[in-house]
Amino acid sequence: MDDRNRYVAVLGLVGAIAVFVVLFSLVGVRRVADSLLSANPALVAVTFGLALCWLVLWSLMLRTVLAALSVDIRPVTSFFVYAGAVFANNVTPFGQAGGEPVAALIISKVSDTRYETGLAGIASVDVINVVPSISLVFVGASYYATTAAVGERIETAVASAVVLVTVIVSVVWLAWGRRESIRTWVPKTVGKNIGRLGFNRFDPSSVEADLTDRIGRFFGNIERVGTDRWRLATVVALSLAGWLLQAGALLAAFAALGYSVPPYVLLFVVPLANVAGAAPLPGGLGGIEAAFVALLVPTTGVEASAITAAVLIFRGAVYWMPLVIGGAAVTAFGVRTIR
Repeated sequence: MDDRNRYVAVLGLVGAIAVFVVLFSLVGVRRVADSLLSANPALVAVTFGLALCWLVLWSLMLRTVLAALSVDIRPVTSFFVYAGAVFANNVTPFGQAGGEPVAALIISKVSDTRYETGLAGIASVDVINVVPSISLVFVGASYYATTAAVGERIETAVASAVVLVTVIVSVVWLAWGRRESIRTWVPKTVGKNIGRLGFNRFDPSSVEADLTDRIGRFFGNIERVGTDRWRLATVVALSLAGWLLQAGALLAAFAALGYSVPPYVLLFVVPLANVAGAAPLPGGLGGIEAAFVALLVPTTGVEASAITAAVLIFRGAVYWMPLVIGGAAVTAFGVRTIR
């Protein structure tokens, strides 16, 4: 990690700590600690077990997508590769946007395939995950609206998610529609300005030709994934099952503290809170926890300290556990530098 990235990482960590300080000062550190100490160990283990199943399913998503790109890796390998990808997402700011390049490097290293193929694979998984998440938001929020008055906070969260997803889909759709222009314009621009960027040892014409080839293969790989309907349906089903397992893990975390919450609330709260992962924090650390508390307080009737404790257990399973597994995998794969 170079000095600039180290500086950004430190700033992100400081920001996450600051969010936690504010959160704990509002809900009370002692009350949260008391709730955590009262947790049922067996149900905490269930929370982590469900989170592990989620990680397995989404690793199979990646394996299925890579299979559509003629990249064959074993299920066990795909698990550790995806865990490494989650690790990369969790230690870099802006979530997937920061971790995808590292994840693509891991994929290319362990499968002996081109970098742009790995990038197309992990990018496809991240984009496909949006579809079931938005479906769950609308289904869960709609059902919740039939049972209780929807507060301003929930309306704002849903509206923000819709706006964010609309922007993402619009950008992706625009980029796809102009892919030939991008394939031509980006290499020419980089080749023309490579000297100004400080890379004088590279030949501009060679760089332009290489980028043209790589970008063309990247878009070609994306198209192969999108046109393989059977695999695409399988990937969407695995994504949906993974989201449901995350909701189940949070349900188990509440049960570990002796609380029962409506499952349909968790169906839309889990994907909504994860939108906070777009914040400039390492994997959304702090921001996602705060978003969960802000959404669950008005929708469950559970006190804020107990909600915070349940969220901490849940995040221990879906954030810290993959961080440990993925960090070990990244080290084992020999990917030691985050650029």
